[in-house]
Amino acid sequence: MAEGLDLAAYFRRIGFSGKAEPTMETLSRLQELHPAAIPFENLGAFLGEEIPLDIASLQGKLVHGGRGGWCFEQNLLFAQVLREIGFDLTTLAARVRWNQPADAARPRSHMLMAVHMKEGNFIADVGFGGLVLTAPLRLETGTEQQTPHEPFRLSEPKPGTYLVEARIAGAWQALYAFDLHEQTLPDYEVSNWYLAHHPQSHFVTGLIAARSEPGMRHALRGGRYAIHRRDGTESRELATADDYRRALEGPFGIRLPDHPELERKLAQLADNAARAP
Repeated sequence: MAEGLDLAAYFRRIGFSGKAEPTMETLSRLQELHPAAIPFENLGAFLGEEIPLDIASLQGKLVHGGRGGWCFEQNLLFAQVLREIGFDLTTLAARVRWNQPADAARPRSHMLMAVHMKEGNFIADVGFGGLVLTAPLRLETGTEQQTPHEPFRLSEPKPGTYLVEARIAGAWQALYAFDLHEQTLPDYEVSNWYLAHHPQSHFVTGLIAARSEPGMRHALRGGRYAIHRRDGTESRELATADDYRRALEGPFGIRLPDHPELERKLAQLADNAARAP
């Protein structure tokens, strides 16, 4: 067992009680349960904390600490869990296309993985925020694939490059593009540090949180808290630091850190939202 990894504690955290075997049933169940229990959140970068990626630190934060994390934290933990169970996988990197012009040059700032099964190769990803996959996707193009939430599909815009899309409000939206070249921890550490420290990183300047649950997704970006369901979206603006705290601790299920800057930063967010046109 990898140092610092407590598989039983992880299973308790996400509510998994099945038999842990390297099967499609196990992979599908884990990928549905993980983002419902361990939210996406960037409080670490927002508060100026260091974000270590070793397994002991990830488990201390995401499993025992009641916190969430962003893609590198989520997927490095998930990859180690899958390896411990006996899955064969390759860790990958992607260029985010969500809310970006189609021709924009983008860095490889997102982590995902390819899981190699007897049934074929599948994409697993528990770290893509408000549109996180809640089921593995078969690595085949041109097929609409159902998940517990939105339908997804893969295309191959050029040989060897795959594009993940989700059908949102009846239209296909690009999420990220990736290839099958293996990435390792040092690759992720470079992007992780940049996103956590660059003064213009949206993870530094703003607050983002997301959590899925059956039939809905919770999303917080800036001052807007939204609940997305298949039949529509309801949202409201957060007006005070207490509003942020209640949202983060409530529907997102985050155990807020005891950080000296937390209240000031939340109040600043609320003030900025109030001043926005």
